[in-house]
Amino acid sequence: MSAATGPIAKEPEESPGNGGAPEEPGKPGGPKERFDAAGRRVLLVCVAGGFTTLLDQSVLNTSIPALRETLHAGPADLQWIVAGYSLAFGLALIPGGRLGDVKGRKWFFVTGLALFTLVSLVSATATEPGVLIAARLLQGVGAGLVNSQMIGTLQDVFDGQLRARALGMYAVTGGLAFTLGPPIGGAVLALAGPEHGWRLTFLLNVPFGLATVALAARHLPKPRPSARNADLDVLGLLLVGALTLALMLPFVRPPGWTGWLAFAAAALLLLGALAWWQRRYARSGGHPLIHPALTRSAPYALGTATAMAQFGSSLAASLVLTMFLQDGLGLSPMGAALVALPSAVAMGVASALAWRVVQRYGRRTVTVGMVGSALAMLFSGLLAHWAPAAVLPWLLALLQLLGGASVGLMGSTNQAYVLRHAPAEAAGVSGAILQMAQRIAAAVAVSALSGVYLRETVGGGGHRSAYLTASVVCAAVAGLAVLASVFAGRATAREQHDGGPVAMSRGRTPVR
Repeated sequence: MSAATGPIAKEPEESPGNGGAPEEPGKPGGPKERFDAAGRRVLLVCVAGGFTTLLDQSVLNTSIPALRETLHAGPADLQWIVAGYSLAFGLALIPGGRLGDVKGRKWFFVTGLALFTLVSLVSATATEPGVLIAARLLQGVGAGLVNSQMIGTLQDVFDGQLRARALGMYAVTGGLAFTLGPPIGGAVLALAGPEHGWRLTFLLNVPFGLATVALAARHLPKPRPSARNADLDVLGLLLVGALTLALMLPFVRPPGWTGWLAFAAAALLLLGALAWWQRRYARSGGHPLIHPALTRSAPYALGTATAMAQFGSSLAASLVLTMFLQDGLGLSPMGAALVALPSAVAMGVASALAWRVVQRYGRRTVTVGMVGSALAMLFSGLLAHWAPAAVLPWLLALLQLLGGASVGLMGSTNQAYVLRHAPAEAAGVSGAILQMAQRIAAAVAVSALSGVYLRETVGGGGHRSAYLTASVVCAAVAGLAVLASVFAGRATAREQHDGGPVAMSRGRTPVR
């Protein structure tokens, strides 16, 4: 029985003809289920929390040139301002997810969102780069705590078809926040001017945050542990946090070759220590932080790798495009935002239609979507290098349309496939691992690609050449996502054929 929706019909079994996807609601094979009033309120809170915290970073991308001039921020400061948010976000996800599994999610959600909202005021009033960097780190902690509760809450509250639809809506909301950020940021900068406009982009978080805190306190389910096992793997949490730092920190602030080697060695040692401790903790009768079902599931691991490569390449491509349009082509923030707007529109439409496509073509939808995204990035760079400046913004806007449609087609679809392999008692951690992996990818890709772009422009290569180089790298990373998606589809098919462990949790049935 669902905590918010009452009895839920069992999710229809998968059929060989749909590529392993659940039956689409309303199609032959099962009646369409609907959210009741309590379920709609929970979904509204989760969607609002996700939109508020995920919009923040994409809005900031448009504000980078104005912020740089106002605060006299150097390249290292900008890398910390942009990627430090992802660093702190990633660090908070798994501890937040496990704490929610063990202690209940409601007040962790409220606390994280209140912290995020309060620190947004500090970001808006910062007068030097160091203050903004510190505020961004705290914002990331709050956002990570919020988002780690949302996927767990949706998995706790909904079952069957409704769970798939709710997770899909959350993923779509995150994608729309990501693509709507540049147009919103551009409009604010156009209306308020660059000096005050970037500050207003942070203040946008405050009314949304306060409203969502009030809704969450009223409508989220009462705190109740969703984990069947209430022990908290403290050493596992510490090791995961240290491993996250070792993976992300060198990309946030590149340390030189000796530093790279030191961080690589530290990451390998921490990974080995984490694997050893998880096995020992399980043998001693405890319940390790990373559920064994997740480590044994090839579709979960490969789907997470697909999400990493997609998220990192998309975020980096968006940031570099914004820098190129303003610094290279001389467009205003509003003009740059209008070039990015077709991506948001196409993503929204494609996301709404994604499950219809999945019903017919199965998991191949994810792979095809990633191919479209990779091609959009590659051709954007090629056009920027050779097309005349007068028509280039129009051509880039068309490619943004293709890229947005591709991401909308595969983003929520891939997330739903990945999370189907998570047991109910690890709902928070499974979603947190997926998001943490994406945040690591974001920190790596944003730092590396913005560094590539800035170094080539400073080195005399020119903005067009720099954008081509960065776009080719983004397309290559997206190509890795294509490969991971292909292998994930094969692994899922093998599990189905062998009758293997395809996510047994409340309201689900074994795949036949």
